[in-house]
Amino acid sequence: MGEIEVNYGSILPTESLKVIAESVGIGNLSDDAAKEISDSATYRLKLVLQESKKFMMHSNRCKLLPSDIDNALKVLGIEPIYGFHAKEHVPFRYASGGGRELHFIDDKDIDLIEFVNAPLAKLPLEISIRCHWLAIDGVQPTVPENPPSVSKDVQKLECVDPLNKLKKPIDKEVSGRPSTGKAQKLRNVETVHVKQLATHELSVEQQLYYKEITEACVGSDESRRAEALQSLASDPGLHEMLPRMCTFIAEGVKVNVVQNNLALLIYLMRMVKALLDNPALYLEKYLHEIIPSVVTCVVSKQLCMRPEIDNHWALRDFASRLMAQICKMFNTPTNNVQTRITRVFTNATNSDKTALPSVYGALEGLAELGTETIKVFVIPRVHMISDRLDSPEVTQNNVDRISGNQIKHLLCKILTPVLKITHSPPDNLDEYKKEFGSVGVQLHAAVCKARITTTTQSTSNQTVTQTNTQSRTVIGRPVATTTSNTGNPQKYVLMSQRPAVAQTPPNKTVYISQQNIKSEFQDPSN
Repeated sequence: MGEIEVNYGSILPTESLKVIAESVGIGNLSDDAAKEISDSATYRLKLVLQESKKFMMHSNRCKLLPSDIDNALKVLGIEPIYGFHAKEHVPFRYASGGGRELHFIDDKDIDLIEFVNAPLAKLPLEISIRCHWLAIDGVQPTVPENPPSVSKDVQKLECVDPLNKLKKPIDKEVSGRPSTGKAQKLRNVETVHVKQLATHELSVEQQLYYKEITEACVGSDESRRAEALQSLASDPGLHEMLPRMCTFIAEGVKVNVVQNNLALLIYLMRMVKALLDNPALYLEKYLHEIIPSVVTCVVSKQLCMRPEIDNHWALRDFASRLMAQICKMFNTPTNNVQTRITRVFTNATNSDKTALPSVYGALEGLAELGTETIKVFVIPRVHMISDRLDSPEVTQNNVDRISGNQIKHLLCKILTPVLKITHSPPDNLDEYKKEFGSVGVQLHAAVCKARITTTTQSTSNQTVTQTNTQSRTVIGRPVATTTSNTGNPQKYVLMSQRPAVAQTPPNKTVYISQQNIKSEFQDPSN
């Protein structure tokens, strides 16, 4: 019992405090001063342990951790200096010299080239507060911050079973017998239930929103158009007006293709892109309106008033990417969207009567569907397309000649990565001519250039690796420890020189301006 009482009232020994004082240069510490310091340190230590125990108990643990003591020091307003946290074991290294002994953590060599070549990090956004309505008069507004009023699963269920929306619980009192009370007289009379019609009326606010959105998307104000497209891509409350949006796009494409208005066709395809990017919308019910509009912008014969000047090729490329996105999102074994779209594009490339701009769009559409589609449906038809491009009818017509050059450039772009893999080196020019016709000359040059670029890059990487392992230069900031003749430890970063970066031609990017765009609609089968 006495030993327990002694342990309970124990304090830090004065002898230990005198030793600590001597280690920091304070000698001849009096007994009274050591006793006062001992009492104060004991009190502070017990206070920290009590707070640490509180953190341990609130964490439902029976073991005191260094983090508990750190939290206790923070609560008491003291800088936490006890313990450290590390996911891995941190080994300490020992060094001595100059009459001192030192234990330190061995820092790793840092490759500064990685930091120099790495892209700059984006500046963090400033902290701000943004408020939105959770409910207005008990009704949840349809804003991106709130969950959608109709989930995607419910939209899918309505797509599979449209009558599910009309199913309502029937009142047994009303359906079982008439309300007049003449049960005996009308017992054998059959009761007819009239199915209610589904209403798709829009509120005044929704009608105003629809009007503003459609006007902004096809208007001349670019900033307003960007805001409208952002709303279409993020607003979760577009479920009820989605049928009207799809009808607006389909009818707009029909009218503007006939009128050769390329600008409005581009704006309508941007609307399709925004609707596809909206995660709250289920578009499978409206593919019968969206797909023909997109395919029209891919393989239509004429999309602008001046085909030899206006950049309608960019619209075909953009619509092809949209078509590939639709196939990726909605293709199922039931609807076979990708198979049917592939058949449409393939028929366009097989026919000799198809206009060359339509052939360009069909080739771009097949290329966006993947490498296997290129191998099966594009490569076997390159020779036939090449012979058509060399015909006198094409070479004598200015518009067809420009279209032929675009097709040749497209074939080189989409076939070069595939041929580099399927055709083993060395590349024979005569074999390329025999297999692909006159386009084989350009394909041969493009494949050889791609192989040289790949070889140069691999050689450059090997050179950089050898330089890193053999030739090193001192950059200057102390990191790795070495011992000099005087015994003082020194640290240096050992780094290689900056590797030479292979200059590759930048990717060609086509920009569509508002002034040089106009367009047209035509059935893809024509």
